[in-house]
Amino acid sequence: MQVDKLFQTNTNELPDFGPGDTVKVNFKIKEGDRERIQAFIGVVIKRDNGNGPASNFTVRRIANGIGIERVFPYNSPLIDSLEVTRRGSVRRSRLYYLRGLQGRAARIKEKNTYTNQS
Repeated sequence: MQVDKLFQTNTNELPDFGPGDTVKVNFKIKEGDRERIQAFIGVVIKRDNGNGPASNFTVRRIANGIGIERVFPYNSPLIDSLEVTRRGSVRRSRLYYLRGLQGRAARIKEKNTYTNQS
């Protein structure tokens, strides 16, 4: 019965994004009795299980020369907002190869979005 409720309630209306996109995830952190919003900016390296209640996405960033990956549940109430800052053009759905690359080698081409100007 509880699973049906999870499928019916979609807590977040997140924009369309996929692997290779650079996103800014604003999520809530509770420290003691205070609650604040922290931003995590990085590249989406994978998405799991579509958009259902069990879906996740993983964001990777480099901080002080160390790679940090964070897994976010897609329908988490702790996600305040998600903003796609850059669309990446990749040919894979799982970008695990980025873990072994650093610097310029880890760059992802930007997806060209053309509009009709007539």
